[in-house]
Amino acid sequence: MKGAIISVIALIAIMATAEAALDCGKVDSFLVPCVPYLTAGGTPTPKCCQGVQSIKDISVTPQDKRDSCNCLKAAAQRYPTLKDEVAQALPAMCKVTLDIPISRTTNCEA
Repeated sequence: MKGAIISVIALIAIMATAEAALDCGKVDSFLVPCVPYLTAGGTPTPKCCQGVQSIKDISVTPQDKRDSCNCLKAAAQRYPTLKDEVAQALPAMCKVTLDIPISRTTNCEA
């Protein structure tokens, strides 16, 4: 009986950890409205800036920030026409303090 209880507790802990992991699909969905700005420049749309704020909101813990960073880096690499200087300016353009860089070359583990 004790073995079964321990197994259930371990399973719950594993499920909680899996759910807590940040999902790149979610980060990507927040970034999609920014693609025109990131590839052409100009001014980010309000929806893009809401996405940047949402990325900040889900990136709470140091691990969340690393995960978001890796997701943003992967997303940036998918867009060959992405302008790095524009991407790096995005949080400031949206007036969001985001301590996660948006770049193809970011070292997310540093």
